[in-house]
Amino acid sequence: MSTTDTASVAGVFKRAMTAYEAGQFAEAERLCVVLLASEPEDFDARRLLAVVQFRSGRRIEALASYDRMLAIRPDYAEGHNNRAVVLADLKRFEEALASYDKALAIRPDYAEAHHNRGIVLLDLGRAGDALADFDRALALRPDYAAALHNRGVALVALARFSEALTSFDRALELRPDDADALLRRSQALVGLDRFEEALASYDKVLMVRPDLAEIHDSRGMVLVELRRFGEAIASFEKAQALAPELVQAHVHDAAARLLTGDLARGLAKLEWCRKAQPAPGRNFARPQWDGLDSLYDKTILLHDEERFSDTIQFCRYVPQLAARGARVILEVAPPLRRLMSSLSGVSLLLAEEEPRPDFDLHCPLASLPLALGTKLDTIPSGTPYLRAPTDLMLAWETRIGTRKRPRIGLAWAGNPRHEGDGRRSIGLSALLPLLDADATFVRLQRDLRAGEEAMLETRDDIFDPTEMLTDFSDLAALIARLDLVISVDTSAAHLAGALGRPTCILLSYTPDWRWLLGRNTTSWYPAARLYRQAAPGDWGEVVARIRSDLPNLTGRSPSAAAPARKPS
Repeated sequence: MSTTDTASVAGVFKRAMTAYEAGQFAEAERLCVVLLASEPEDFDARRLLAVVQFRSGRRIEALASYDRMLAIRPDYAEGHNNRAVVLADLKRFEEALASYDKALAIRPDYAEAHHNRGIVLLDLGRAGDALADFDRALALRPDYAAALHNRGVALVALARFSEALTSFDRALELRPDDADALLRRSQALVGLDRFEEALASYDKVLMVRPDLAEIHDSRGMVLVELRRFGEAIASFEKAQALAPELVQAHVHDAAARLLTGDLARGLAKLEWCRKAQPAPGRNFARPQWDGLDSLYDKTILLHDEERFSDTIQFCRYVPQLAARGARVILEVAPPLRRLMSSLSGVSLLLAEEEPRPDFDLHCPLASLPLALGTKLDTIPSGTPYLRAPTDLMLAWETRIGTRKRPRIGLAWAGNPRHEGDGRRSIGLSALLPLLDADATFVRLQRDLRAGEEAMLETRDDIFDPTEMLTDFSDLAALIARLDLVISVDTSAAHLAGALGRPTCILLSYTPDWRWLLGRNTTSWYPAARLYRQAAPGDWGEVVARIRSDLPNLTGRSPSAAAPARKPS
């Protein structure tokens, strides 16, 4: 290439860079294309073209340009990093990881690549691995504010809230105006049950971003935890005004109203949410029954949605529909099918995905309280409305053995994916003070959390029948042979209540709406007794009260004996 040609190429590239820096992406791209027409192996033009295409939102073209660029210089670490950024933006996360790995193989001290790789791992739900990458980035650049921020995000995902708070505080020292870091810090404070501080933190975020509906929604949730319900509902309403499509703000608004006993408005709003965000596969050609149309000589399909506990709780309404002359088709999840055969009023019982016959109307089970105009004093409270099969009860009587002392079932955790599970689930270790009672304890908890399997292996005072449980009918039969169930707010508690069995339900300071506030009994399950936290996070006092009440709950004398070591 002549000196004149070289100068011409340099001039075109300089003009392209000037256009790019001025935000004139189309002109920068045009000049890169002109340059590459005569010099297709020009590395700098390829690199700038890839950047311009990415900044213009044309990810696929940018990816192709990065590939051409890396064919020219395969040892360019920044190119592999930038290519990975494009792949991550395209949700091609595994390929992005591979590209980051190439960048780091070339340049192990590349802090940005470690950080970016951690972000992809967060997107993949691998928070522990992401944390390791953020720590590597920070070992190289201790003042890396973005890495501190995202390290905090990973720690929140791992429920290591104190460490997360420290990380966010360090990030905010470096970037005091980082509204997102302040938001995430607020979430860490919520995880620590430091609600007053979390409220103040959310208020700081709103000073910077008053138009962000999600912040008003999160602020409302904190106010619910503080039991400032009027302010909470106002915050949810502000979120809805800013973003009417933000379904979670409507859900939280509904729950706050229901928790304070406003069933009419709460159930109506919850129904709006259900229709705005229907469960997958729940769009029916037939109309939904809203309680107004006559059911006489009509076939209605009742179906559940996601939660076993909701199906167990709201199937109680089926006999009312049958009494109105309806032919009721009940469709439930397969693990519930056999149990639901004991329910009165069902004409046809189906498991999900079985062929459905024709029907005139449909209704989600959880929509029945609204359709039937339920009020606090009209909740159908007759139990049992579900029953375990006799043959299964006899089988469990044989498995458990001769009754020598009261039998107590234990369930200590719900679905970890449920919103707020960290507050409603208690953990096995918190229930250990109960085990000195003169009773046979039976594990009803199927899924275990970290460390619990090892803990159970060291104990021979908890009978573990979980490998023999095949479905909810089996679980019902086992519960029917127990004298008492002690459970957090999960499907085991609802099942015991529906069977009419004595049940202690452990509730967080601000529980799910169906348990209301300030009551130790519930119309949903008359045989249940509610044990509520007196302060957020304090399960010790709740367990101590249950331990003190156990003699009365099981009909045993208050003197404790050695714990049972075998099923009996």
